Amino acid sequence: MRTQAEPTLARPPSQLDMLPDHPPIPREALPPGWGLTSFCDDEVIYRHRNPLIDLVAESTSADRSHPRLGLCRCWALRYRYELGEQFVVEPIGRVATRRAAVDGILECMELINASIDDIADPVALHDLLSRVRLSDGVPEL
Repeated sequence: MRTQAEPTLARPPSQLDMLPDHPPIPREALPPGWGLTSFCDDEVIYRHRNPLIDLVAESTSADRSHPRLGLCRCWALRYRYELGEQFVVEPIGRVATRRAAVDGILECMELINASIDDIADPVALHDLLSRVRLSDGVPEL
């Protein structure tokens, strides 16, 4: 009879942080004012509470990617915010993997938070968000 516990196989960190009970970005790594609002197989959404801004990563067809990449799915990143009674939705970029999408969202959060205190009106918010793009650290398709 064996008394020692059977060894368990450890998952690599890149898989562990994408399990449904683990948020893709740990709470302590989030910039102030941001929180996870949706996390499922094909969508990740983080929201800034004031002003209300959503950063969305959504799995989509890779029909606009280069055919030699051989991708059938990719992740589209976009932001959305409320302007009056309507929502403005603008693309940020497209990446090949979910991990790159999450990295891109975190990078965008940090860019937004660097200037969010200077926002005085919806026009200033629009100007700020129009400058949000992925850096070379998150390769786009």
